[in-house]
Amino acid sequence: MFEIRALTLADLDALAALLVETVDGGGSVSFMAPLALEDARSFWRKSLEAASRGERVVLGAFADGELASTVTLHLDCPPNQPHRGEIAKMMTATAHRGRGAASLVLSCAEDIAREAGRTLLVLDTASEGGASGLYERHGWIYAGEIPDYALKPHGGLVGTRLYYKRL
Repeated sequence: MFEIRALTLADLDALAALLVETVDGGGSVSFMAPLALEDARSFWRKSLEAASRGERVVLGAFADGELASTVTLHLDCPPNQPHRGEIAKMMTATAHRGRGAASLVLSCAEDIAREAGRTLLVLDTASEGGASGLYERHGWIYAGEIPDYALKPHGGLVGTRLYYKRL
């Protein structure tokens, strides 16, 4: 079983290690390989500081004290979008894939969004090797694809698939 909780600066090293593992493994999460551990720490430090201000929620699923999966729920949207949130940085450690951790943190993020009064969530995921199947199993609606949207961590272009979900 997994323990799900909001992450804090105390989880910085675990988050940084998961980000480096994800990028090294080809995960398209905005970074290029090789990703230095200190750069990953810097990213997560800023993200967790934003979470402490209530701008987002960073969730983690833990198995036996080890970070298995994480997702970020962005809540700080422009003034004309107070009803909306965004899902980002969905990552699962290789050793924990296929065990339900990602589903749990995604469902928890959706629940938190509802509690925060959000009625619409959006996300994007890589067209190749992304988590489309996970999102579709959770009722997310495919809205379209943008070709050549970003570089893969090891080079080469990849498209992005856009999804939304009404809560």
